[in-house]
Amino acid sequence: MTKPSDLDWNDLRYALAAVRAKTLAGAARSLGVEHSTVGRRLVALETALGAPLLTRGPEGLSLTAIGQTVAPLLEQMEQAALAVQAAVRSQTVRVKLATPSAFGRLLAPHIGAFQAARPEIVLEILSGSRPADLRKGEADVALRSGTVDGDDLIARKLGELDWSLYASEAYLARHPASAGSCDLRGHDLLGFEAGISNAPLARWLEEHSEGARVLMRYREVSDLLAACVAGMGLTILPCLLASLEPSLRRLTGESLGKSRLSIVYRKEALLAEPVRAVVELVTEAFRGHLGTPGRR
Repeated sequence: MTKPSDLDWNDLRYALAAVRAKTLAGAARSLGVEHSTVGRRLVALETALGAPLLTRGPEGLSLTAIGQTVAPLLEQMEQAALAVQAAVRSQTVRVKLATPSAFGRLLAPHIGAFQAARPEIVLEILSGSRPADLRKGEADVALRSGTVDGDDLIARKLGELDWSLYASEAYLARHPASAGSCDLRGHDLLGFEAGISNAPLARWLEEHSEGARVLMRYREVSDLLAACVAGMGLTILPCLLASLEPSLRRLTGESLGKSRLSIVYRKEALLAEPVRAVVELVTEAFRGHLGTPGRR
């Protein structure tokens, strides 16, 4: 007598496809495999069952007497498998994504589409400049600029962020500046808060600030961007984010520096399908946007 352990349940899926298509070639097309694979799977199933389910004839495949009994059961098994998937997906899963606040605008359209496709995943966005501690469970996935330390963390590089000097059209109407010039004397500058003033791009701004007035300092790039758009002064911004603002003008043709942007998660976190889905969401959002400096 056939025991459940003798059956490869995946063979039942091939048998159902063959029953529906009535040919090996048709079943193969529906499954995206070679027709020889379907034939091999059917033989394996019939051998395990000890009875033929289908016979070949001029009109294609036809059910044997036992096959006519089994076919409705195959349909029921498929429905049961779909019900299992639906039951799992109906359970709400929360995934925490930590991201610098400035990237919210770029992520928002993708998040809307993601939530429509995956309503069972509740995405909790933790925005801010302070890195979330993934080891302590503060976030499941993090978007980070710069280097990432830790053997227990996986950092998938998304690309390079180019940075350049920007000002708004409104500011330049009051304080003209030559494109390509790094002479900032007489200008109002928007700088970085002391805690991040040693970052390479922050240092560039400090080193070129002689004769200029540092009007304000910010911790969040999103605040720096908003102040620049408001016409408060010159500052260094990621080209990717500045290019989204029509009122900003790039003042340096070449990139003043680069920073690595990565999607980071714990090794074990990737075992969870919802986390993998969020990693793919972020990867897709930045695909095609990184690596080449903007020319606005």
